[in-house]
Amino acid sequence: MAEERNLEGRVVAIAGVGGGLGPAVAARLAAAGAIVAGANRAQAEVDAVGEGLGLPDDRWDGRAVDLTNEDAVAGWREALVGRFGRVDGVVHLVGGWRGGQPLHEEPLADWDLLHQLLIRTVQLTTRAFHDQLAASAHGRFVLVSAKQAQKPSNGNAAYAAAKAAAEAWTLAFADGFGPGGATANIVVVDAILTPRMREENPGKEFPTFTPTEHIADAIAWLCSDAAAEMNGARLALTMP
Repeated sequence: MAEERNLEGRVVAIAGVGGGLGPAVAARLAAAGAIVAGANRAQAEVDAVGEGLGLPDDRWDGRAVDLTNEDAVAGWREALVGRFGRVDGVVHLVGGWRGGQPLHEEPLADWDLLHQLLIRTVQLTTRAFHDQLAASAHGRFVLVSAKQAQKPSNGNAAYAAAKAAAEAWTLAFADGFGPGGATANIVVVDAILTPRMREENPGKEFPTFTPTEHIADAIAWLCSDAAAEMNGARLALTMP
């Protein structure tokens, strides 16, 4: 995709900006002209993304936020509205994984952790930013999910169920927006290929993995006016 500045001046918040996908998404949105606001649990992780972007102060906002805490997420929204006057988009990248054991042997503590990371954070961000997205002429919410949500395996039950719940919540969120208004959509991948994985495994093939830059392109498109009529949909970047 060409890096035309089709998000010029729009304020886009990224939940989970410090993860493996966050820097690529932040860079792609910045290249499209967006004002980027990133949140992660640790300030050092947020600052590292900001340094990599090299944006002027008026186009970057990085904060340490506990995205599993309702008051903290609401405080993040208020801080962004106070600084920029609005929030036009929210990209949800908070991840986490537990699994690899048969369903009847996997500790239920794995579910508790994944519920907090993969479901609760989606609930809190959608609830906190709803009014801002609904009021924006370009309101966008994008969730990155996994193919396992639709094709769960016995050894990945908790992860698949958590992803499926996050998708259902996002689709319900989309249903609350009327025609021509804000949108909420899902990008689906098999797995994510990060730059670090490439560095640590030179020459290795990752045939079912989607590169971070391809996911970032898809997110930027969903945030643009070109996707204004797409709401409550899954955009699959997966192998057949």
